[in-house]
Amino acid sequence: MTDKITLNILDKSGKRVDTMKIDEKVWTQRINQDLLHKAIVMSLANKRAGTASTKTRSDCRGGGRKPWRQKGTGRARAGTIRSPLWRGGGVTFGPHPRDYSHSLPKKMKNKALVQAIVSKINEKDLIILDDLKIETPKTKEAAQLLKKLKATDGATLLVTKSLDETLKKAARNLPNLELANVKDLNAYNILKNTKVILTKEAFLEVKKRVKL
Repeated sequence: MTDKITLNILDKSGKRVDTMKIDEKVWTQRINQDLLHKAIVMSLANKRAGTASTKTRSDCRGGGRKPWRQKGTGRARAGTIRSPLWRGGGVTFGPHPRDYSHSLPKKMKNKALVQAIVSKINEKDLIILDDLKIETPKTKEAAQLLKKLKATDGATLLVTKSLDETLKKAARNLPNLELANVKDLNAYNILKNTKVILTKEAFLEVKKRVKL
């Protein structure tokens, strides 16, 4: 029988109200830095717009006439004023619009997500919240929640199963707080934040998704 590790579940005041168990083999697994690197590179690449664009010599206006005759002037031969060698000419091997996005196999993405969560658990930077109900769309209420959970040092990621408008409005003026739907959770947005707060409902969803 596999041993279990117990995680605490806190309420909004920071007090323990329940516990949750995960397999010890998950907790004690070796962190694969190479896998996490691949997952982060994929996430960053998928965010790129890929809209950088330069003109080649054929895209530049003008330059249809040969600037001077081929021989007898003492100058270097030239065929167009839009040569990459000329000011106002085209760009050699410049960037053009392209799609940078790529993907990893589902098993690799899930394993990277698990290892990112495990790293936060080991660093005691993962908080599981019993329930998250923001009564009023006020920044003060969201700020007090972070203070009671001791999540005010550095950037914090708050993950819920669904993002309601009240929560969005309460969090939008806090520069160090990022909201995420559990469906969009990945290794990158976990690792780039100092603290990660998941609602119990969201954690169970992740646990089901990656067999944590």
